[in-house]
Amino acid sequence: MTEHEAITYSDALAARERFNGAVLQTPLLENPLLNEIAQRRVLIKAECLQHTGSFKFRGGMSAITNLTKEQQQSGVIAYSSGNHAQGVALAAKLASVNAVIVMPNDAPALKLENTRRYGAEVVLYDRPGGEDREAIGSRIANERGMHLIKPYDNPQVIAGQATCGIEIAEQAKAAGISAADVLVCCGGGGLTSGIAISLEATAPEMTVRPVEPDHYDDVIRSQRTGKRESVDTHEKSICDAIVTPSPGALTFPIIKRLCGPGISVKDDEALHAMAIALKYLKIVAEPGGAVALAAALSHAEKIHTDTVICVVSGGNVDDSMLGRALKMLA
Repeated sequence: MTEHEAITYSDALAARERFNGAVLQTPLLENPLLNEIAQRRVLIKAECLQHTGSFKFRGGMSAITNLTKEQQQSGVIAYSSGNHAQGVALAAKLASVNAVIVMPNDAPALKLENTRRYGAEVVLYDRPGGEDREAIGSRIANERGMHLIKPYDNPQVIAGQATCGIEIAEQAKAAGISAADVLVCCGGGGLTSGIAISLEATAPEMTVRPVEPDHYDDVIRSQRTGKRESVDTHEKSICDAIVTPSPGALTFPIIKRLCGPGISVKDDEALHAMAIALKYLKIVAEPGGAVALAAALSHAEKIHTDTVICVVSGGNVDDSMLGRALKMLA
């Protein structure tokens, strides 16, 4: 680890200890028919089965349980298109902490509904109109004296996501796997960098590789140039959970040092992966949560290991989107 990196493996272990059993250990799934389709061994880390339907609960719990009692009493605020929103909302509820979540007015209805049902106050902003969620979040945090929990550029959030990497190493070892490409759905890079930190310490023969939607490949382009690049596109993507403007200032140094080349996938490839996950693994994936599996299925030529581990990072999908995915099997 270099001096400017946000967390260490010890931070991940500390986060896991603070969870005190509140965070699920999600399964590492395998199906021989899926292996046949992919023409290699494919294992799925099913974070869609985590509380709130995504890995983001890990980061929310880590950040909130690390706050002092005084900070908790002041409440927390977060901004998110949905999964970080739900993760922080439930973690706050379990800790009896007030939470405000800034969400885009075009977020999936299911994510908006669930965030409110977990007890958080939802403040909407106009994402299509160009409103700045970070500015809104900072303003409310200052006005109300709340603690801001960013979705990926927060050391304790990264530490929470890193606990997923600890589990991958343990479960892969139990399955007789020591070397693999580990494909991770990547937006701002919290999950990708966290898993990479944990695997560096526990499974050094595994290589983490970020997977992004086409047109939102800022992490991949940043890997190529060695500096943080930004997205400048008006293209739409159904992978709302991982559509971010650039990799995080805290996450990218870790990704730059530890991760292998990224892979980008098309929306139709993500939909196909959703359908395959449901058919062969009986799990529901949202588009952004399915891109790692999509890379394994649709870009096999870019993977050079006999075994690949794909993180299905979330499963919060509307019925209509799931229907679109299932049509891919028709």
